[in-house]
Amino acid sequence: MNEPNIGALASYDVAIFPPGRCSDPFGVTKCTSGDSSVEPYMAVHNTLLAHASVVSLYRKKYQAMQKGAVGISIYSFWSYPLTNSTVDLEATRRCIDFYFGWILDPLVFGDYPQVMKKNVGSRLPPFTEVQSELIKGSLDFIGINHYYSLYVNDRPLETGVQDYKADISVSLRGSRIDPPSSQFVSGMGSADDSLDDTDRVGYLSSYMESTLNAMRNGADVRGYFAWAFMDLFELLSGYQLRYGLYRVDFANGRRPRQARLSARWYSGFLKHNGTSALAPRTTQMNQALNLLS
Repeated sequence: MNEPNIGALASYDVAIFPPGRCSDPFGVTKCTSGDSSVEPYMAVHNTLLAHASVVSLYRKKYQAMQKGAVGISIYSFWSYPLTNSTVDLEATRRCIDFYFGWILDPLVFGDYPQVMKKNVGSRLPPFTEVQSELIKGSLDFIGINHYYSLYVNDRPLETGVQDYKADISVSLRGSRIDPPSSQFVSGMGSADDSLDDTDRVGYLSSYMESTLNAMRNGADVRGYFAWAFMDLFELLSGYQLRYGLYRVDFANGRRPRQARLSARWYSGFLKHNGTSALAPRTTQMNQALNLLS
């Protein structure tokens, strides 16, 4: 499953993904059917049950022979408290519980985070004991699609008609740590299709360096995937933003590809076992420029 947390919200709360269900005033357009207060939670609940059923089937019938692994991928951004106040620290924890814990807590502990049960109340479907046991432990790995970082501060819990955004009861704002989110979808998107993408080299290198540091500090990381191998159709921006290590000429019916600087840098990174390429940013830029000469 890929990003069931954000998929449920996009499909059943704000209605920017099919089937486009929502209820006023939560949709990006006026909806004629749906219930934004309830349906996102139902969608994730059923997704988790479906995931657990598939994992159970796979483990019983196929895993011993195929030696495969089953995981789930979640949409994520990291949260930093806007201030060191108690309410902002609690809001940051709540944000993590709503975005990460919504999916991972049932898979690890068999139930939703306590703060979700408290804020959402009866709109959050409960697990039976049998369902809880089926879901708990139903993953071999966790996939993390990391997009950007945000600052979090507390917002009073609203009364009346609520959706996920109201239930989480936080305000989010852009971080100084990452560039604008509209251009960054787990990789670096750019409206410029130039071959000289030095910024992308720096972006990917800094992410991989941070991942390597996390591994050195004990994080059990099994892999890193760069988005994307070549320019492609992206769900929210179509062909307007370019993410590829390889440039694709969409004006040519044959769709010819050309390696960008980032492709050559990444190739060198792999050939040299990676770590030597993760130098300070100034050194990275000099290395990238040398590839152009």
